[in-house]
Amino acid sequence: MRARVLFSGGKDSSLAALLLDRFYDVTLVHAGFGVGDAADHAAETASELDFPFERLELDETVADEAVAQMREDGFPRNGIQIVHEAALEAVAETGFDAVADGTRRDDRVPTVSRAWAQSLEERHDVDYLSPLAGFGRGAVDRLADATLEVEEGPARDLAKGDYEGELRELVRDAEGDALTEEIFRDRVQTRVTGRR
Repeated sequence: MRARVLFSGGKDSSLAALLLDRFYDVTLVHAGFGVGDAADHAAETASELDFPFERLELDETVADEAVAQMREDGFPRNGIQIVHEAALEAVAETGFDAVADGTRRDDRVPTVSRAWAQSLEERHDVDYLSPLAGFGRGAVDRLADATLEVEEGPARDLAKGDYEGELRELVRDAEGDALTEEIFRDRVQTRVTGRR
């Protein structure tokens, strides 16, 4: 069986891939907009973890909708959710047996409801997998500490392949630094640099 895992290069998507690797032929997929070096950073981590890696460029209209939503809201949550759902849809259309992500039990964003997951599965004849859905942040942190080399830092400074980094650049290009900093209040992110 073949699974594609949405991959940012952070600890959540890395752990999801490692958990699925025993049961699936895993390919890591960076779904984004080709902004900056996000896909390159995800590719570096995929190489360090010894997984095949692919890039999937999402439609520009998804970025436009996400940026407009973040400007309206004043925070990134709903914009990131828009991108995550579009990424899952796009990967589900690629003919693999399963599509997966690194969402955890206590994530605020992105999230995937049971109804949305079932709809994705039925519409695309694919399994949706969320191997970390039963894990809280503390458990994920302990698993990552035991199995992965991880860098931590402010999201604006950490070179990583997640939606937030690309969306931050798109908002900056459209609106400038002031609104970007207002929307993306700094928080800590992780980037995996290898296995322990």
